Amino acid sequence: MPEPFEFADSLGPSRVVYIHRAAIGLRAIVVIDNTACGDAIGGVRMAPDVSVEECFRLARAMTLKNAAAGLPHGGGKSVIFSDPRLPAATKEEIIRAFAHAIRDLTDYVPGPDMGTDERCMAWIKDEIGRAVGLPEAIGGIPLDMIGATGFGVAACVDVARTFINLDLKGARVVVQGFGAVGKHAARFLAEQGAILVAASDTGGTIVDAAGLDIAALISLKDAGRPLHDHSRGERLSADSVLDVACDIWIPAARPDVIRADNVGRLQARLVPQGANIPCTPEAERVLHDRGILVVPDFIANAGGVICAAVEYRGGTRQDAFDHIDERIRTNTARVLEDARRSNNLPRTAAVALAEARVKAASATRRWR
Repeated sequence: MPEPFEFADSLGPSRVVYIHRAAIGLRAIVVIDNTACGDAIGGVRMAPDVSVEECFRLARAMTLKNAAAGLPHGGGKSVIFSDPRLPAATKEEIIRAFAHAIRDLTDYVPGPDMGTDERCMAWIKDEIGRAVGLPEAIGGIPLDMIGATGFGVAACVDVARTFINLDLKGARVVVQGFGAVGKHAARFLAEQGAILVAASDTGGTIVDAAGLDIAALISLKDAGRPLHDHSRGERLSADSVLDVACDIWIPAARPDVIRADNVGRLQARLVPQGANIPCTPEAERVLHDRGILVVPDFIANAGGVICAAVEYRGGTRQDAFDHIDERIRTNTARVLEDARRSNNLPRTAAVALAEARVKAASATRRWR
């Protein structure tokens, strides 16, 4: 397991905390990357196979995401090494134990992520008094249920398409990872006239050039069933989602799904990153050199954390949607204009924007 200092730089990480409670099977990592802009907000991921380095990369993405969005928060991330499909009682015990273990990390505010949801955040809030992405019953804005991140991805696409002269009406969309982000991104884009031609989950890919029934697919996923149970479309392997030609290809699942060894298979014009760190740097460079416009994760998928920040300060659901729309549209336009003007990758322009805000905040702090 690598030491934190192997990937440390001038921004962070501030702290890397290892948690082990053998009696109940809890193993976890918390990375608090940077708190110059304020207390760190970042999701709690539940998965059996995330490395320390990947957790750090996810935390750094949150630092950049919060700063780029102009939020008064730094970035963090945590991973609980466990199967998210555990029996409900076992999962609750592990998450409550995790919450108890982070009670003194008062500059870290947990939120939902892959493998956790609003109910999990309610358990954490019950234990330590702080969490975001809470159920409505206890004053939260259920960001996954309302599709906050997917809404932001759709807003990003609506701006980015103007840079490649793409009309959303009739635009072919592929979603890799038809979960909390992907299904809502597809839904919001369809409302603007786009057509979902392929979607994937862990069980496989379903393809229909005439357009998939998004509502039916969402009903399947909400019922815990795989996309392959859909009555229409061609059924392919999960990896085959890379091969479906489209206009807009949305990665909305795990990190590093697009790599140097498979990037050549992607046939798209626009890749708004709905997932965190879905492309390796090498793959992102290849896509750029091929003329495929890639909008970085911390610009495109900031809707969830913007919603969380609004909730944290007592705002309403409508406040959240308004903030997401305004900030993501503004940042997407600025980053893509800066990238075009400087002939750089959009990620280079996005990192410069976010880091400038973090450094300006750092200048006001004594220790941060």
